[in-house]
Amino acid sequence: MKIKSLDMGSKEPPSNINVKSIDENQIAALISITGEYPLTLYVNKIPLVTLMTMGQHPEALSVGYLVNQGLISSINDISSVTVDWETNSSIIVLSNKINIEEQRLAERTITSGCGQGTMLGNLLEKTDEIELPDSTHISKGTLYKILHDIRQRETVYKTSGAVHGCALLEAEKVIYFIEDVGRHNAVDTIAGKMVMEDIKGQNKYFYTTGRLTSEMVIKCAQMRIPVLISRSGVTHMGWKIAKDINLTMIGRAKGKHFLLFSGESRFLFDEAEYAEN
Repeated sequence: MKIKSLDMGSKEPPSNINVKSIDENQIAALISITGEYPLTLYVNKIPLVTLMTMGQHPEALSVGYLVNQGLISSINDISSVTVDWETNSSIIVLSNKINIEEQRLAERTITSGCGQGTMLGNLLEKTDEIELPDSTHISKGTLYKILHDIRQRETVYKTSGAVHGCALLEAEKVIYFIEDVGRHNAVDTIAGKMVMEDIKGQNKYFYTTGRLTSEMVIKCAQMRIPVLISRSGVTHMGWKIAKDINLTMIGRAKGKHFLLFSGESRFLFDEAEYAEN
């Protein structure tokens, strides 16, 4: 796959911008706010969707969005991705063997996923075919260490807020940590990186700061990741799908508190707990 970035002098738009603000005491100061930019995805010259993004990994975001919408299945389905920040566009050319009907490209349903939109019906049907491995386990001590290590990271959120963070982990090791203004952008970017670098999800964990909705659970399942962790809450439909496919769902995970909602067979309560230094 050919990847090309076109811009006006910088590879990525800035993740933080300083602006003037006045506080409750009428004191003016410069504060850092998070960058947000529109990126319109064109697939074979057809405009698909406009994503609001920090713009830090636009190629991976483009690929991951197509993967998580079920429009492609592998990196071999794409001939090229060209990102042009002068026109705020990502131009995706599919390989000759892939043909997506325009009608299918229009079959997006707005969901609770930050208004991004998804082909929800198509994705729900595919969850019946997904089998997540039972051999992957996570212990209480490992979970505590993951939460501690992610909390210690220097992040855009600590600087300016207004972003969600997601991480792909193998045991306690963070493989990717991505932040973006929408949590689904961060998920799709990680999915894109996994496809582009041929990383499998079967023995991995996924962490997100966002709530666990149906769409988040489906995307995690599509990446074949059996353990999903969030510092936020869970929706009923997200919980139901996780139960149906036996995905290990952990919510309200912060410090040494968490709630295990499904996939209990993968969780090891009796292993030695992690002690913070």
